[in-house]
Amino acid sequence: MTLTAEQITAAALAMSEEDRQDLLVQLMDSLDGPPDVDYEQAWAEEIKRRLDDYRAGTAETVPAAEVRRKLMEGIHDEAG
Repeated sequence: MTLTAEQITAAALAMSEEDRQDLLVQLMDSLDGPPDVDYEQAWAEEIKRRLDDYRAGTAETVPAAEVRRKLMEGIHDEAG
């Protein structure tokens, strides 16, 4: 039996928040393709750069609630 996207969505929405987060990560990872062999080093450098900027007061920060609101708006805009 093949499940439809609507059935899969309904099943996912019935899951706990933690399980939905895990599912989201797995789905996003499946779209990214294989990781670069040096991705860990690249991320470590990016994290250090961002932390240095934050500590220096030069990073532009955005409250988490605003990020979530914008993400949800984008999702709803694309779903049309």
